[in-house]
Amino acid sequence: VIMLTLCKLELVVGSPASCMDLELYTVDDKFVMKLDSDEALLGSYPIDDGCRIHVIDRSGANIGEYEDVTRVEKTTLISFPTDTARSFMKRSKLGQYNREEMLKKEAEQEQKLAEEKALVEAISVGARCEVRSSGQPNKRGTVMYAVTSRGRRACLVGFSKHHFTPSLLFPIGLTEFKPGYWIGVKYDEPLGKHDGSVGGKRYFECQPKYGAFVKPQHVAVGDFPEEDYGLDDEM
Repeated sequence: VIMLTLCKLELVVGSPASCMDLELYTVDDKFVMKLDSDEALLGSYPIDDGCRIHVIDRSGANIGEYEDVTRVEKTTLISFPTDTARSFMKRSKLGQYNREEMLKKEAEQEQKLAEEKALVEAISVGARCEVRSSGQPNKRGTVMYAVTSRGRRACLVGFSKHHFTPSLLFPIGLTEFKPGYWIGVKYDEPLGKHDGSVGGKRYFECQPKYGAFVKPQHVAVGDFPEEDYGLDDEM
C-alpha cells in the first residue's frame, strides 16, 4: 500500500511519512497523477517500467541544512580520565603496591599464626573444654581435633564417655576450609554446625549438628563436666 511505501521512503529521505506527497511521472517525465490514497495498493496506479515517483517534502526542512557543520548545535561530552585505579595505587604506593605496608601485614599475619599455633599445641585431643565466644552463651564439649606439639594433627575416633582412641593424621597443615589454626569440638548438645566434616573433608566423627571448628583463643580447657540441659525429658 502507499502508506507502506511512504514509511520505506522515510528511511531514505529522512522526512516523516506524514509530511510527504507522492507524484507519479512517466518515462518522458510527464506528470500523471498524485499518489494520495494511503490505503490504495501501489499496483492499482498506472505505473510502468521506467516511471518515476517524485517525493515532495512538506516538513519545512531546508536542503543542505545540516551539511554545514558550523550550523549544527554542539554538545560538550564529559571527559573521563584515562588514569586507572591500579596506576593511581602504584603512583601513590597504596595497598599491595606499598612494600613496607605489605611486609608489615605479612609479619603481623605470621605473628598471629604463631600465637594460634602455640595455643593449639597446648590443647590436648580428648580434653573437656568450654567454648567462649563474645555475644554467645558458653558451650561445653570435647576437643576432637587439634595440632599436637610434634607438629601433627590429631583427631579423636571411637570416642565414648569412658574411652577414646587418638589417631594421628598426616604432617602438620592447616584446615582446608579456612586459613589459620582451628580446634575441632564436639558439643555436648546439638549446638554445632556439622558432623565433623567440612566441605566434603572429614576431620573427626560426631553426630550431625554436634560438631564445630572454633579459634583456639575461644577454647578454655579444664574441668568442665557435661551439663544436663534436660533435653531428654522433652518430647
